[in-house]
Formats: sequence, C-alpha cells, structure tokens
Amino acid sequence: MSQQSPGPRQIPVVVLAGFLGSGKTTLLNHLLHRSGGTRVGAIVNDFGAIEIDAMAVAGALGDSTVSLGNGCLCCAVDASELDVYLERLAGPSTGIDVIVIEASGLAEPQELVRMLLASEHPGIVYGGLVEVVDAAEFDGTRAKHPEIDRHLALADLVVVNKLDRAADGGRVLGLVRELADRAAVVPATYGRIDPEFLFDCRPSEERIGQLSFDDLHEHTGDGDDHDGDDYDGDDHYGHHAHLHTAYDSLSFVSEQPLDPRRLMGFLDSRSEGLYRIKGYVDFGPHDAANRYAVHAVGPFLRFYPEPWADVDAATRLTQLVLIGSGIDSAALAKDLEGCRSDAPHAADEHGMWGVLRYVQDPDVQNPDEQGAYE
Repeated sequence: MSQQSPGPRQIPVVVLAGFLGSGKTTLLNHLLHRSGGTRVGAIVNDFGAIEIDAMAVAGALGDSTVSLGNGCLCCAVDASELDVYLERLAGPSTGIDVIVIEASGLAEPQELVRMLLASEHPGIVYGGLVEVVDAAEFDGTRAKHPEIDRHLALADLVVVNKLDRAADGGRVLGLVRELADRAAVVPATYGRIDPEFLFDCRPSEERIGQLSFDDLHEHTGDGDDHDGDDYDGDDHYGHHAHLHTAYDSLSFVSEQPLDPRRLMGFLDSRSEGLYRIKGYVDFGPHDAANRYAVHAVGPFLRFYPEPWADVDAATRLTQLVLIGSGIDSAALAKDLEGCRSDAPHAADEHGMWGVLRYVQDPDVQNPDEQGAYE
C-alpha cells in the first residue's frame, strides 16, 4: 500500500493562552530569544501579524500590528479570516518555521483550536494549546474565572509560571496536574521553558540529515538561565537549575521496521504528560516506498508519507523523539521496542488502516475524521 508524498511542509501553529497577567508575553519573548536559528512568526494580542526574527522581541511589533477592534481572536475572526493572517506568515517566501498565536487573556482557547483545525491553509498544522498559569494568583483567578478548569483540561501543555512569587508552589503544581488531565505540566519562573517543547530549534551550524537527536539536549548558553532563582520542582529554588530539568526526553532508533498496528496501539494509549512525538517511522513491507513522518502534540496526531530518498532498504531506520514532563522514559522505550515487527518481510494488507486514518486527505475537511483535537 503506497501513498503519494504530501505537498509543501506544514508549519506548526501553537496557541499560547492564559488569563490576563499570567505571563504569556514574557514567555513568548523568552521563546524568541532562545529560538536559535529557528524563525518564529507571531500573531499577538490585538491580532497583529508580523514575521519576527530570533533576535527580535514581541514588544517591537509597533506599527506592524493589525488591530481588529475587540482584541479577542475567537470573537473577532472566523476560520477563513484567520487563514488570511496565517498566509502572511506561512508563505514559502517567509522562511518561517513556527507560528505562535498569543491569544487575548479573555479568549476562549477551545474556539481558537477549532479555528486552526478548520483552517484550509495547506501550509500549516496544529502545534498544540499551551495554557499559562500564574501560580501566585491561581486561587484568586480560579475563583473569579472558574472556566480555567475547563481550559486546563483542554491544554496540551501547561506552564505554571511565577512560582518564585507563590507561597505554596508545590500545592499549586499538584492541583494544576489534577485539573490538566493528560497534559504535560511544566514549572517555570519568568516564562522560562525549553523551546523544544514547542518547536525544533536549529543549531547554529547547518542541520545534517532530517533529524538530529543532539539538538534536543544542546542549550546554547549566554548565562541568562542562571540569572535569579529558578524553581527546581521541590518547593524551593536552586541557583544552578537548568531549563531542561523541567522535562524528560527519549530518543528511539530501530533498524527493524515497526508494526503499524502495534505502533497505533502505543500512540492511542500514550501516557500522561507525553507532550510531543516527532520523527520518522519505517513500516517495512507495509509501505516499502515511503517512510512516515509523525507529528503528535497532546492528543493531536498526524502522519506524512515521504518517499525514501536513495536509501538502501538495509539501512532504513525508525527515528523518534518523545518529549514530556514526568514521563517514564524506560517504560516508553520498552513499549516502543514491543512495536517492532515480528515478521519484517511480510505485510498484513489491512495493517496500515489505523495509520492512514491520520494521513491528511486534502479532500476531507472534517478535522474529526483526521484524528484532530477533540
């Protein structure tokens, strides 16, 4: 069973939400400064859209901001209008690698996600809902805005920010984890989270090959991570805490093809806190012509068949990176090992059906039929 290669690559679009004062803009500024060679586009607050280079700051948008009046994205535009603004950033000539939508503090995250999933723009893909929480004001915010419980339940990643100002940060973290369902929950101060949670950071030198696992653990240091006190996850702060202490990652490589049914069983039951899965899968005789790029963020999953490019069958690999918070890396590795095919030279003619459900069909506009966010 062979699939045609998809069109142009799709740029992930991340929704950055949270109530007023939670620290969304601070987090966005941090991501921009830590993006390395990755080019970030931003749609900010009053729906202003502009390309932002890695050295820029969100506060420098100035006259390039486009105001739509009420500043609430989910009320101001519909999916077709959103496509117009995405087109400014996702066009091939922009060179942008990831788009971040910083929503208004009063926006409805679920509506923004549905708008993205309803988008007909072929150049973008949903990149996850990130909810930012002010740990110091969480109880008061929750009392005033009880809908925060629903927002947390929808999130793919929750950043519990301002832990340096919270008198009982451990209790807040525990409560947020209870409310956030299966989302990864990351503690933070000053909006400092590792950008790898949201997008691939290019190394300063040209990337070699399709996937570099070393990129995941390289943090180009300019000393900023040691300024002030960073939360270490045990209700106190350590001067030498690093960004990567807030998350876990697993790199999986297999020379043996994976069984599509077993892999779908793994993906359908992926563990709590497992935020991102990225990489390439070799399904062997189930589709000998293609490898399958995989993009998973929270419950969202999509596969992209790509022709093997002059790679001998004997050297084809499955290469995956899994990123999350509080995940059991050893257990995940064991589960992935169990996805290897017992019959690498034989194929069940129906074996790929589960995978193909998550291959985007340009003729299908119902996102629920494509394994979209529910």
